[in-house]
Amino acid sequence: MLQVSGLKSGYGRIPVLFGVDLAVAEGALVGILGHNGMGKSTLLKALMGMLPAEAGTVVLEGREITRLAPFARARAGIGYVPQGREIFPALSVRENLRMGCLLSRRPEAATIEDVLTSFPRLTRLLDRPGGALSGGEQQLLALARCLCGGPRLILLDEPTEGIQPSIIDEIIETLQGLREARHLTIILVEQNLKFIAALSQRVLIIQKGVITREVSPQAIQDPALVAEFVGMAA
Repeated sequence: MLQVSGLKSGYGRIPVLFGVDLAVAEGALVGILGHNGMGKSTLLKALMGMLPAEAGTVVLEGREITRLAPFARARAGIGYVPQGREIFPALSVRENLRMGCLLSRRPEAATIEDVLTSFPRLTRLLDRPGGALSGGEQQLLALARCLCGGPRLILLDEPTEGIQPSIIDEIIETLQGLREARHLTIILVEQNLKFIAALSQRVLIIQKGVITREVSPQAIQDPALVAEFVGMAA
């Protein structure tokens, strides 16, 4: 699905990624862990085209997309759910979902109805402003809006940030169901170890802008490894 080789990127004159190499198979869910400031969110932004590649290549399903703009990558099948969710707070839940339908090849109403089958909590909230939702409900809305565009690869950045534990469990179940039912490929950046271990088939460690190691989801329960490579308590 995705092949990244020697990817370098950053913010203007400030380099952050120093040659990232990774491969993600179709239908896989790959987690990325690392200290704060190591380049996790920067990597997702570079894969989405929001930050330019200074070097290296990004290949999606055999097609090089290294220089494509974000809208062209979205059309190519990449969905992005950013850290902080970035829904439209003044728009209703329904209107947020309609925005996500701009890339859909199906009728808008059918697309929304189909996506809501995976997000039943949102059905009763369709007329409520996005800004009136709880943090967990906003995260579900951000995921649902992304799916309305019909992506095959989803880049998911810190989905549990600021969310109550009860909805974290719901998001785990939702993502597991979506990956199986829709055969989605997901790259997940996350700090919640339980969350990333519950979902990921592979976990990559990023340090100073480079993928340095791959571990199993079970291995991140090891306090010594977590302290050394991730920088947080187990």
